[in-house]
Amino acid sequence: MLKVLKEDIDTIFEQDPAARNYFEVILTYSGLHAIWAHRIAHGLYKRRLFFLARAISQISRFFTGVEIHPGAKIGHRFFIDHGMGVVIGETCEIGDNVTVFQGVTLGGTGKEKGKRHPTIKDHALIATGAKVLGSITVGAYSKVGAGSVVLKDVPDHSTVVGIPGKVVIKNGSKIDKDLNHSDLPDPVADRFKELEEELKNLRNEVQQLRKGTSEHGDKVVQYANEAKRNV
Repeated sequence: MLKVLKEDIDTIFEQDPAARNYFEVILTYSGLHAIWAHRIAHGLYKRRLFFLARAISQISRFFTGVEIHPGAKIGHRFFIDHGMGVVIGETCEIGDNVTVFQGVTLGGTGKEKGKRHPTIKDHALIATGAKVLGSITVGAYSKVGAGSVVLKDVPDHSTVVGIPGKVVIKNGSKIDKDLNHSDLPDPVADRFKELEEELKNLRNEVQQLRKGTSEHGDKVVQYANEAKRNV
């Protein structure tokens, strides 16, 4: 248990450049408090002490702004950056070295039974305000862009952006842990650029046709005038 607690603290120093010392991290990081409370609640949940587990999770939610259902399975070195507004559902499964930012929801899509929340594999990153909904899988080393809504499986080593989320494959290569929020691919904007290029090409073709028609018309008039003169 002490080893796991130290892992949680060391992860913050690795991921957050604002972390200065152990004293500050232990006392002021709400994401860390939420994770520790969840580890206790999850232990009680596995022992079928459901009410006590849920009570601890709700107390943690009140103080940290992070709601993690005690049934959720969370791996090692899980990092919640800032944390406010994060929601993690009951059947959610999170691997090792996963990072989520504030406002993230790992939720369900309805009242179905069984596995109804996402599975987040190792080294994945879920950016600010993203929503990952349903019994889907976000692959290892994949990233979900800020504000995205993901409703389908995400392959390993991929980036998802947009509403609904669109997958941009990075040539099957490993994606860096850092996520540059200002440099995310935008499939909607890319499609608009393609349409603009097609429209430009069509305009050029129309102009060429008009020019050809005009030249052809001039020749017809010229031939007609010459025929009149010959007559």
